[in-house]
Amino acid sequence: MQSSYRLLPVVIALSLSAVTVSPAFALNAAPPLVLAERYHAQVDLSRYWVSEKYDGARAWWDGEKFISRGGGIYQAPDWFIANLPDEVLDGELWIGRNKFQQLMQTIRDQVPDDSAWRTVKFMVFDAPKAHGNFSVRQTHVGNVLRAVTDPWVQQVSQTRVMSHEDLLAQLDFITRQGGEGLMLQREDMSYVSGRHYGLLKVKLHTDAEARVLAHQPGKGKYTGMMGSLLVESENGVQFKIGSGFTDNERRAPPAVGSLVTYRYQGKTQSGKPRFARFLRIRTE
Repeated sequence: MQSSYRLLPVVIALSLSAVTVSPAFALNAAPPLVLAERYHAQVDLSRYWVSEKYDGARAWWDGEKFISRGGGIYQAPDWFIANLPDEVLDGELWIGRNKFQQLMQTIRDQVPDDSAWRTVKFMVFDAPKAHGNFSVRQTHVGNVLRAVTDPWVQQVSQTRVMSHEDLLAQLDFITRQGGEGLMLQREDMSYVSGRHYGLLKVKLHTDAEARVLAHQPGKGKYTGMMGSLLVESENGVQFKIGSGFTDNERRAPPAVGSLVTYRYQGKTQSGKPRFARFLRIRTE
């Protein structure tokens, strides 16, 4: 695979997601996950590992089961988890790029579908209870997973970049391949729950969540369907999202009161997102 950016040898990978499951599955307390802040160009990249940001579902393996970011239990088949270690691992359930909906249809079933789960991978990027900084924990994860021969359990690769320009080149390359973005993990950080600058995300577009207030009727080819959503952001700004929906989503739009994730490119002077585009319902 050719690319224009410079990388040091591969070690492992990192992946985060804000996806959770329905409250109906919330059987555990939410795990103490580390969460990402946004990257800015003044960051000293020499101190960070870089990996692809996977469009999957964050999964905390507690030694017995997978727990979502919101505390839900992912009902994985017995064969999928049979060889996982009895220690805590932080990672992502993932099928592939642009396959988020397929993943969610699979992992939200209370009775797991064996054939569907055959496409799922558990991408491990940290061992929260292990001693040492992030770099040391990566060695530990590698040693632990060396005994797990299942091909669906993988330690994903971390790389280095030399400059902000190299980072943007890698971001462009990953995005053109259908990837969502990049994650940066500071090498000297302990595993600390909550949002902080030891973990950063880099994307070409900005994602955010908003609450659905109403459905606006469609016109033309969307007559009889939803044309747009009237939503409200976390800071109280109301605006419409009219693109990014499939016809099926327009026939059965996100319920009023639900949270949706949208993508946008900057904001207007009044604080409204520019070019807001629907990505998915955010299940909690």
